[in-house]
Amino acid sequence: MSRSVCGRFWCLRPRDDRLSLALGQRYGLSDTVAGVLAARRVGIDEAPFFLDPKLSHALPDPSLLLDMDRAVERLARAVVEGMGVGVFADYDVDGATSAALLVRYFRALGVPVSCHIPDRLEEGYGPNPEALRNLAAKSGGLVVTVDCGTTAHETLAAARADGIEVVVIDHHAGEAQLPPAVAVVNPNRIDETSAHRQLAAVGVTFLVLVGLNRRLRQIGHFASRPEPDLKQWLDLVALGTVCDVVPLVGVNRALVAQGLKVCAMRRNLGLRALADVSRMTEEPSCYTLGFVLGPRINAGGRVGKANLGMRLLVSEDEREAREIALQLDAFNRDRQMIEAQVLEECCRRLEDGADAAAGPVIVIGGDGWHPGVIGIVASRLRERFNRPALVVSLDGDEGVGSGRSVAGIDLGSLILAARQSGLLNRGGGHAMAAGFSVTRGGIDGLREFLSSRVAARLLSAGFRADLEVDGAIRIAGITEEVLAGLDRVGPFGAGNAEPVFAIPDVRVQWAEVVGERHVRCMLTDAAGARLEAVAFRAAENGLGTFLLGARDVVCHVVGRPRVKTWRGVRSIQLHIDDAAPAWGGT
Repeated sequence: MSRSVCGRFWCLRPRDDRLSLALGQRYGLSDTVAGVLAARRVGIDEAPFFLDPKLSHALPDPSLLLDMDRAVERLARAVVEGMGVGVFADYDVDGATSAALLVRYFRALGVPVSCHIPDRLEEGYGPNPEALRNLAAKSGGLVVTVDCGTTAHETLAAARADGIEVVVIDHHAGEAQLPPAVAVVNPNRIDETSAHRQLAAVGVTFLVLVGLNRRLRQIGHFASRPEPDLKQWLDLVALGTVCDVVPLVGVNRALVAQGLKVCAMRRNLGLRALADVSRMTEEPSCYTLGFVLGPRINAGGRVGKANLGMRLLVSEDEREAREIALQLDAFNRDRQMIEAQVLEECCRRLEDGADAAAGPVIVIGGDGWHPGVIGIVASRLRERFNRPALVVSLDGDEGVGSGRSVAGIDLGSLILAARQSGLLNRGGGHAMAAGFSVTRGGIDGLREFLSSRVAARLLSAGFRADLEVDGAIRIAGITEEVLAGLDRVGPFGAGNAEPVFAIPDVRVQWAEVVGERHVRCMLTDAAGARLEAVAFRAAENGLGTFLLGARDVVCHVVGRPRVKTWRGVRSIQLHIDDAAPAWGGT
């Protein structure tokens, strides 16, 4: 396909056909599944573990991470001596799940535990002295920070001066100098040699608890009391890992695969209540975690009460869980409206050429934009313009920003470099996402700094928004049996993209706008086969316009086929990513 309605060039994902044939023959896989595996460069000997990821094979020895043993020893002493533990967590899903994991673990051991989630607007990101002092007063002086703390040098120095012991559990990019803490467990420390840099904070937290469980077992702490079964909380680990958009490879793949099985058991009252409130009827998947449950948990930290998500995840009261779930669902609707307004203004300015949309990096700021939605807006801009996008909420001369990146561009490291160059007041993050603060007058300088560092990479690709497909398939070939085979290649997400297929020579029998600017349609082909399809958030862009006006026009579509369950009835639905007229382009 030379050019689609979204301005993309479709290309077949590179794969070794000999490997595909060998995988199919060795393991009895269909050509479709074997081809998808080969395109992901899964070797012959790796395939069994890839298709059936288990923690027994993938989970590393926690002690391989720097400072792990030091952190475990300090936490084990707190448990044995009956001291309390304070937890300070970030306000996103990764932070909420990390905190919930610690709270549930220490409660199971009978250890007093208190938790603080900062208010995004009043306290900002990362630990602050007052919160640490309050937690320390309740816990006897020990505080654990999760999903934050690696760059909190001044705050942790003040905590040490106050006699507070801090254990940092994090995954954000670190600097050469570490903050003064009892331990900094972070696979993205500069001096870390571990191969597990892809872990989300909740994954690192899980490893800490694996190490702590082992240490308590060694010293006989479980001789007279039950040992917590960490696997029962893998639903929390899966949720935080998926929502933080870290690569689903290696141990992450096993954590999410096993966590989805725990999710399906619906044991967590909070997640069960949230699934019911959001009318989630299908089996839990990375999609439902990332686009149904996750946004609602995030909504508390974005436009509501910051601690609601964590409280929901640790609740043991059905009425309380239901009430919190309803609050989060309402906050999520508020978030959607605010986000739509900010996104519309950003797109208008970028499409008018007022904010350099043609550059290799989008950096755009606006007065009064809600800080709680700028990260999501940045994600939407990245999707639309296929380049890193950073959005800044300005208040007077100061601005807080959030950015989302594309594959191959480590945004967290770039933001750290910008801060070290004096362009930012603070900043940090990981490869795909970052947060920062900048002055109004510094936005143009930040754009120039970032553009100069990513231009070469993006220019080498000619700014082409390529869309890789795993192959072509006819409507009749999209069966539940085929989709069941493809499910074995999951869980899908960052680092393991969901298979995308081209469906050639179809007609749009009918199309309509439904829900939040989605376009639903029915596709049919010359053989009379029909396929329900939907293009999300497409009503006002080129894809939606094309589908709504393409009745009986022969075209090609690209998308991801999925099984949909509605009121107990299963059907197949295609999630459309792009389309093109059959005569070759627009």
